[in-house]
Amino acid sequence: MVEISAKLVSDLRNSTGAGFIDCKNALIESNGNFEEAVTVLKKKGVATAAKKLGREANEGIIESYIHGGGRIGVLLELNCETDFVAKNSEFKKLSRDICMHIAAANPSYVSRENVPADVIGNEREIAGAQAAGKPQHAIDKIVEGKLEKWYQQTCLLEQPFVKDQEKTVNDYVTAAIAMIGENIRIGRFSRFQIGE
Repeated sequence: MVEISAKLVSDLRNSTGAGFIDCKNALIESNGNFEEAVTVLKKKGVATAAKKLGREANEGIIESYIHGGGRIGVLLELNCETDFVAKNSEFKKLSRDICMHIAAANPSYVSRENVPADVIGNEREIAGAQAAGKPQHAIDKIVEGKLEKWYQQTCLLEQPFVKDQEKTVNDYVTAAIAMIGENIRIGRFSRFQIGE
């Protein structure tokens, strides 16, 4: 068996944000291979990411991003469980990527739970008016379909991620939870654009 040094465990922990014991076990499982240990942590993390979603996330950072020669700016509150993870390079990369996504995709809300009821009602009315003249059961399906598409366009977590259109922003955050080993939550964001 390969001897696992405390420095190697510390390096893996700093790189991934995973706990000390998890890092040590991943290094043992991968015979001291750093890259394989990262993969082991990712695989184990995906299975436990869902369990972490309910945990409190009261630490984190405010990330700022300026794009387009100063024409678009984004402020993002990204939360995690500990200040150790908030200082982690993977967490900072995640916050930067989400800011870039917000600058490019211009979402209006973090999630569908954040959309005010009157806005949803207005979208339902518009979709219903567009489907007028069809049987009621068809109108109901059309309205629900249009509302789902609207959520995917306006809610950050449901938008296709700009760096990988096969995943949503929520998929990207879930993968980060799996890798880092803590609950991560998008608290809020503001997007500014010259002339808006």
